[in-house]
Parts: sequence; structure tokens; C-alpha cells
Amino acid sequence: MTDPFAWDEVLLHRYDMRTPHYASYPTSSSFHDGIGEEAYQHALANSNDGGRPLSLYLHLPFCRQACYHCASNRIVTKAKRVTEPYISRLDREMVLVRSHLDTRREVTQLHWGGGTPTFFSLDQMSDLIDRLDARFGLSSSRERDYAIDIDPREADVFTLRHLQALGFNRLSLGVLDLDPRVQRAINRVQPRILTEALLDEADRLGFRSLNLDLIYGLPFQTRDSFATTLEQVIAMAPARLSIFNFAHQPGRFISQRRIRREDLPGPGEKLAILRITIIMLTDAGYVHIGMGHFARPGDSLVMAQRQGTLQHNFQGYSSHGRCDLVGLGVSAISHVDGVYARNPISLGAYEAALDASHLATARGIRQTFDDRVRHHAIERLICDMQLDLGQLGERFGIDAARYLADALARLEAPERDGLLAWQGDRLVATPIGRLLICHLATAFDTRLPRQPVSPLP
Repeated sequence: MTDPFAWDEVLLHRYDMRTPHYASYPTSSSFHDGIGEEAYQHALANSNDGGRPLSLYLHLPFCRQACYHCASNRIVTKAKRVTEPYISRLDREMVLVRSHLDTRREVTQLHWGGGTPTFFSLDQMSDLIDRLDARFGLSSSRERDYAIDIDPREADVFTLRHLQALGFNRLSLGVLDLDPRVQRAINRVQPRILTEALLDEADRLGFRSLNLDLIYGLPFQTRDSFATTLEQVIAMAPARLSIFNFAHQPGRFISQRRIRREDLPGPGEKLAILRITIIMLTDAGYVHIGMGHFARPGDSLVMAQRQGTLQHNFQGYSSHGRCDLVGLGVSAISHVDGVYARNPISLGAYEAALDASHLATARGIRQTFDDRVRHHAIERLICDMQLDLGQLGERFGIDAARYLADALARLEAPERDGLLAWQGDRLVATPIGRLLICHLATAFDTRLPRQPVSPLP
């Protein structure tokens, strides 16, 4: 195995700081309660003028047990009785949203996330699809992107056959790590055979794309143990892999208090795990899209990145990103007509709003012209690994270099450190700069408190 580029551990440590992943700009930390139901209603109605296709996201928050590492908005319960009332509230929300939308707009993208969507029964999933189709009209196009997150412990081959019949054509399986010791430490014991059986069946059924989620930085992981997991995963040959960096925040997430800090790999070991991950996946033929996402060369994400059409939103990288995003369910976020609108994180508050026949919008933000310029700059950088200032200037009718002078000044130090380089009007991330692309993107974020970068020794 050979490194795909020169590895500089000192440089990576120097720029190692927590940064947003820019699923939105402004990020959700800037959302405020000045955006409510009325603002969201107007945004939905105004979005019809553009006629853009729709992307629907359903948040299904229930899980049977708590995984200690988890930072998602989920409700841990074994009581199946919670699902029917939730479906009823979702349907009420669909009706309220639909009343402001031109439903002739094609739903080119659908994503069910959680939680554990497969916590719901097969009949309930059929019911949800029927309701979505009745309210919005789902697509039968071969180009549609209909995805669902799956916990292999909550699904079997019959589940996959049912999901295919419902119209899903892409699956994302949570694997995290195949080492039994790591699994026990995060309360997620998941034998490899469960994942392999689902992968085999998904391949047999002809699902267009399958993604596996892994996490590095979990308790008891080492570079050697994670390499063993990667060997097994590579042998399964999924089309996509997402390798997430675990952030231990026990003060923010109660379940993470069950994870002992002394059991976590240190910063040096985490970097070694990242390094072996890139080497092994590159050697296996995967393309590093960015931000820990890898895909086979023929995958739609790779092709979209090559064509400059890759997008990034709350569901991650997407080749169908030029859509208006409508989020349904507790904590779901929508983005339409330059407005971000978020539902309450509390299930009780979400239920109360819908029981009163109101959209549950609790917080959000309306993008200014400056926000849209910087959103475009950030998205192109994290999707293309480069930013063409000439194209940006033409798009917004500005002198981009002058308008973004503050951001370009903040990028002078990373440029000196070899993280990026100028190629005419294009700012291009170097191979090692691609690993720090979110840090480079923060240069364009005017709302982010600045953290000084320590000088090189």
C-alpha cells in the first residue's frame, strides 16, 4: 500500500479543530425564532414560481435501544404504539404543506432518516408511501433518488424486498465498526452476517446504490482494528462508504456519558486510522469525494463531482441537489425560496402544533444576498474541492475577488501551508487540503467565531 499523497501529521494536527459540515449556510446555530409558520408558508408558495423539483425528507425518530455514540435526534422506546400517532401527525403536516405547493412539481428525491425508519412495520411503511404519493405524487422515473437509512439489526431480506416494491432504489446501512469489542462499548452489537446478508440481497434485487456508514474514533479502536473492519467492508464491495469522525460530547449528549474518555483513541491514533482508511479505500478503487465520503468510479456522486453538479445538504452529498427541500417530522429542516425552516426538536411541541392545525415551524433563517453568495462559495468548495471565482462573479453579478476579499485574506495562511493553490481564477484544494476542506470553507463564514491557528513549530 502507498500513500495517495504526502502525509503531514504536524499540519493536520495544527488545523485540527471542530468546524461545521455546512449542510446549510447559515448553519443551524444561526437559526432563530423569527422564522415561523407564516414565513414558511410564504416561502413554500413563492417556490412554485421557480418550478424546481422537490426533495422530501421524513424524520422517523424512534429507536429500539440507545447506541451510546449517537448524536441524532431520536426517541428510544420499545413501545410500537407510538408509531401510529406519529404517522397521523406526519400526514397532517403533509396536508398543510401541500396546500401551499404546486404538486405537479416532480419529487425527484426522497429520504427517510432517523432514528431507525425500519422501526416501523412493513404495513406502516406502505401506509406512509401511500400518503406521500396521495399528497405530493411520487415519481416512477428511473432517475429518481429514493433512499432510506437502515439498521441491519432491524431489517431482513423481506424488508428489502418490501422497500424495493415501495419504490426505494438506494439504501444506507449503519455498520459503524465490525469489531465486537467496539460494538459492545457503544451498545450496538451487530454481527457481520447481518450486514452481508442485506448487501447480498440488495445486490440481487438490483438496488441502484448502497452506502455503508462507518465511524472512527470510537472506544477501543486502533489503526489495526479498523483496518480489519475495512478489509471486511471492502470485500462486501458497497458502491459508497461514509466514514464519520466521532466527536465525544458527553456534556451535550447524555448517552455519550456511557463512553469513557480513556477508552477513546488519542488524536495521533485517530489520524493514523484516517490515514489507513484513505490508503486502503484508494487502493481498492474508491474515489474520495470529500468529508469522509468515498464512492466507486462509476457512482453518480463521482460523475456529478466531475461535472461540477454535486450538491451538499442535510442528507449529505447528492447528485439531485437542485431541488427545493421539504422536511417532514420532528426536528426536520426545509430549505425553500432562500428560507431555512426547522420543526421543533421536542416531539411534544411538534405534536401540539399539528394538533392545532398549524405547521410546526419553530426556528429558521432567511438568506440574505450575502448569505447566498457565501453559501455558493462554500458549497462549491466542499463539493468540487475548488472554487471558480470567475463563475461565482458571473452568477451573482459581482467582482468576486473584491466582494470576498475578507475570506481570501483568511485563506492566505492555509495557502502558505500548502492546503490550496491558485490556478488562474480558481482556488484549488491540494490533496492534503481536501482533508481539511471544512476548515478552508470556514473562511467564507462571516457568522463563525474565529479560532486562531497556532503557528507551525
